[in-house]
Amino acid sequence: MKKLLLASTVMVGLAGSGAVAQESITVNIGSSHPEQNIWVYAMKNTFQPTVDKILAEKGEYQVEWAEAYGGTLYKYTDTREAVQDGIVDVGMVGTVWEGSTMPLQNVTYFTPFATADHKMLIEIFDELNASQPDLVKSWDSSNMVPLSSLITDSYDVYATFPVNEMKDLQNRRLNAPGTSANWLQGTGATPVDGALTTYYTNIQTGVTEGTLSFASGILPTRVYEVAPELTRVGIGSMYFGSIAANKDFFDGLPEPVQEAFREAGKATSKAHGDYVSKLAEKAMTDMQAAGLKVHDLPDDQKAAWVKGLPDIVQPWLDQTGDAGKAVLSSYFAALRERGATPLRNWDEGR
Repeated sequence: MKKLLLASTVMVGLAGSGAVAQESITVNIGSSHPEQNIWVYAMKNTFQPTVDKILAEKGEYQVEWAEAYGGTLYKYTDTREAVQDGIVDVGMVGTVWEGSTMPLQNVTYFTPFATADHKMLIEIFDELNASQPDLVKSWDSSNMVPLSSLITDSYDVYATFPVNEMKDLQNRRLNAPGTSANWLQGTGATPVDGALTTYYTNIQTGVTEGTLSFASGILPTRVYEVAPELTRVGIGSMYFGSIAANKDFFDGLPEPVQEAFREAGKATSKAHGDYVSKLAEKAMTDMQAAGLKVHDLPDDQKAAWVKGLPDIVQPWLDQTGDAGKAVLSSYFAALRERGATPLRNWDEGR
């Protein structure tokens, strides 16, 4: 079990009342992506300062942050292990890359075209991760405590070519990370695994001809420079993962610090949603100014894409069993309760 690191006690002066001992706790925090990435930005610019603010107001504890952002300790394929094994105490966990070890968290990736409202998705998964029994058990068995949900804005096609008809995807190679490869089934395109950190080089060197991705991720990685044609498809926003704490570490924290982490997680969820909205809007403005050409896939072709997908959720249900059915039901119930109208009712008949 990982031991809580308590640094030397410091003395904090209080006007008119002498001094009070304040314990300093070292927290190793890290990510596979750089600070300008939408998920890491939320950690660095909201989670950390909010924890600091809450603890400063209470006066008992303070955190000394040991930062390891930008993949200095682990890469995108190892986000779960990094937090689970305590390589970091708090980290960005990309469940999108954990199809075999954390399959339940990937429900949105098996049910595309459900919603483009990323703020709604944050709200739903903050709730489900805390209350849906199978998701709670999954995080617990992975030795992690989810603190704040991470999402994407809606996925579209960024490529070296426009998509005017579905046949334009025939024999094309597109980066489609993890389970998002399922969205290309029946389209004639070949999915190639990768991440935002690899797309630019993949496309530049001809390994792929584009990617399924989202504006707020494409702008900071400058992928639009090598994939100057955007076809807006509206595959939808996705739950990507969570900011999570190593459970052994979290359980060893004093209760006021645990509470500060949870409150900071809530604040981070709100700030993350707002930041993604602003960045997605800015991304479209800046990328078009830099030469990105924007096309909309015609409605009939979009309908053909949605209808032409095989029953991609069934293999996921075969893998996850009753737990998957329960998560799928809870997710689509939460969508409809909030007024969403999925373009395909993936939960029907389950």
